[in-house]
Amino acid sequence: MDRRFLAAIGLMMLVVLAPMFFIKRPAVTPNALDTTLSSIGAPDSAARPYTPGLPSPAPIGAVPRVIRAPEAPEDTVMVRSGLYEYAVSTRGARLIGARLLRYRSMVAEDGGGVVDLVRPGDGLFAMALVAGGDTIPLSGVDFTPSAADIKVSGPTPLTLTGMAGGYPVELTYTFHHDDYRVDVAGRVTGLGPAGAVLYVGLGEGIRNTEEDSVLNARDFALVTRTPGQDPEALTFRKPDAGETRLVSGPLAWAAVKSKYFVIGAFAKDTARRWAGAQLTRTDAEKVPHHARMQVSLGVGADGVFGWRTYAGPMEYPRLGAMGEEFNDVNPYGWPGFRTVMRPFALAFRAMFVWMHEHLGLAYGVVLILTGFLMRVVLWPLNQKAMKSAMEMQALQPKLTELQARYKNNPQQQQQEMMRLYKEHGVNPLGGCWPMLLPMPILLAIFFVLQGTIELRGMPFLWFPDLSRADPFFIIPILSGLSMFALSKLGQRGIPPNPQAQIMTYMMPIMMTVVGFTFASGLNLYWTASNLASLPQQYLISQERLKRQNAPVVKTKK
Repeated sequence: MDRRFLAAIGLMMLVVLAPMFFIKRPAVTPNALDTTLSSIGAPDSAARPYTPGLPSPAPIGAVPRVIRAPEAPEDTVMVRSGLYEYAVSTRGARLIGARLLRYRSMVAEDGGGVVDLVRPGDGLFAMALVAGGDTIPLSGVDFTPSAADIKVSGPTPLTLTGMAGGYPVELTYTFHHDDYRVDVAGRVTGLGPAGAVLYVGLGEGIRNTEEDSVLNARDFALVTRTPGQDPEALTFRKPDAGETRLVSGPLAWAAVKSKYFVIGAFAKDTARRWAGAQLTRTDAEKVPHHARMQVSLGVGADGVFGWRTYAGPMEYPRLGAMGEEFNDVNPYGWPGFRTVMRPFALAFRAMFVWMHEHLGLAYGVVLILTGFLMRVVLWPLNQKAMKSAMEMQALQPKLTELQARYKNNPQQQQQEMMRLYKEHGVNPLGGCWPMLLPMPILLAIFFVLQGTIELRGMPFLWFPDLSRADPFFIIPILSGLSMFALSKLGQRGIPPNPQAQIMTYMMPIMMTVVGFTFASGLNLYWTASNLASLPQQYLISQERLKRQNAPVVKTKK
């Protein structure tokens, strides 16, 4: 999140934003079981909530015997559709590749190839089974696949079978050709009445897909949702290197996200939620990029388990289709501010996408039209607010007289001023609207440009990407100049005011400087909005000059 943007908006609105409070979870030191299972991605054995009637993880200090399968030749099953290419390893039945065919990687080393969500050497859904006092890593089990390669058309299953620590294991992935959703169903035979606990790894974070890897890493997080509650994000920066944070269940879903992409794991049904999740920092860099994430699930005596996954882009309609409020994994707005801002951001996102897809307009044109459209919609309110400011200006001599007359009686002074406002039908706060009205819109578009994948990589004019800063700094300068012209015109016909003169010059300069790092689309919208305001500002200034020739203020009847 760009703090300079927040500072700029704060100055423009002349208010102080209330400080945000964050609840920090207590740190949990990994125990011996976490160390034992670190190579397979199984979580530590700290006690945590679990689904009633199903076995819980072993308590701290109880380290089960680890049974490892002998190394076997690894093969890869390629699963292809028009949306993706998933690579499933026969060793451990892990997902070792998730290429999204409709999205291009912005990383120079990738040479313009498609996005792959899985880091080199990493894997998704690496499993470990804790049963009968033993820990059985499935990551070393040689599974036999039902097919060598799969072309997905409709719901298409891939079944993998293997033997893990004397237990037959069957795992079935069901792929869908028109979605990034994958249904997972499994069975472990011979567990007995005690059942087992299954640990599922979510990898060490999504592979970097953006040109600015540091900015992308700021959005790396483990996001979880408890049924009936809002999702909570645990960023990679919160734990120290080697430290583990636990998230108590039951959980409807747990997901790993970056700026534009997400890998989610959903509980199969309400009866068997995820028992918990954990995040362990595995790097010591100042800006972390790696953290190991796992979720745990109780397995009953029948040995049946399952979940749903999503490994793809954060396209809002697809996220919503997964249910369980999964679209909140991509929040619009800052914590504590999101409830107010999110409806605006979602409305603008829907409008932008609709205009692009149904009217065939480039997103840059959409932003320009939106800038003009918003000023047209707000024209009556701005007109009323600007006239209110002129009325205040006309009343200024009488207000000054009252202040001098009652300088020793502040209470009486306040009463007389309010009487004067009422007598002339003037709202003392009415002149603030021209500055305040565009701010929610500007903030909403800021959030849309920051996290909406539909705008990612969209070029316009000389901008290579509307969601990134202008590499030539042209549009921030134009934005600053348009803001200066609007402010200068707004001072026309107003008696000299040193503070107003300073703001006329300082605000455009400040917005230009901080605008160098803003998304070029945001500056494009703001420039168009300022230009659309010039005619109204000119007409108001003309009326103001006319009133100077007839400064008498008419009493409201």
